[in-house]
Amino acid sequence: MSTPLYTIIGTPFSTFTRSITLALVHKGIPFTQVRCVPHSDTAYDNHLFGFLPTLVIHKIDGKTVNLKLRETAAIARYIDRIAPQPSLLISPGHGKAIIEEQLWEFVSLVGAHGFPAVEKGVVKPRVAAIDGGKLTDSAVREQIKPAVEHLTRLLSKVEELMADEGYVFGSQLSWADFFLFPLLADLKAVPEGELLSPRLVNWMAEMNKLEAVKATTPGTLSVGARPP
Repeated sequence: MSTPLYTIIGTPFSTFTRSITLALVHKGIPFTQVRCVPHSDTAYDNHLFGFLPTLVIHKIDGKTVNLKLRETAAIARYIDRIAPQPSLLISPGHGKAIIEEQLWEFVSLVGAHGFPAVEKGVVKPRVAAIDGGKLTDSAVREQIKPAVEHLTRLLSKVEELMADEGYVFGSQLSWADFFLFPLLADLKAVPEGELLSPRLVNWMAEMNKLEAVKATTPGTLSVGARPP
């Protein structure tokens, strides 16, 4: 059996790593995965600043290169170029999209604003409190109240950009879905998942039907995992 041409560096617990593995599985691209946390020795060996993920491209046109491609946006564009089908891009008329670039606008907003609001503001403090076992639920809620209020506003803004039904951009599954889903899967795994609107809950139900979602669920917060 031949060795896959690609290795993804990053723990399944990482939401950005999962965005990429979702796409690799969906497009049928074989890969191996080296599980590591951000700012570990392995992470720094593969990313200048120790972030996740890195995609190691072992061969190009049959020549061994072991190229390290960093940053999810760059990796996503590479994946689209080598495996354009099934497409994760959109066309005008998909959902509320008027131009194709609105897909990357959504992805950028999720990464720049959604990640800190969901993970740093709510999920990580909640998980730390659960694992610590010292604070009551009411104490945790009081502690993260400002972050929850901010997240509530953010989720409302995100929903405004989404189609009324189906995926983020309606009938077309896209990178927007694969960048948003890991964050909201983490949120749904903690009590603050109650913030999810009926539209977002229905969207998640559709996403959970995907084989790529099922294949990348092990090792995530949604099944009770913790960082290695």
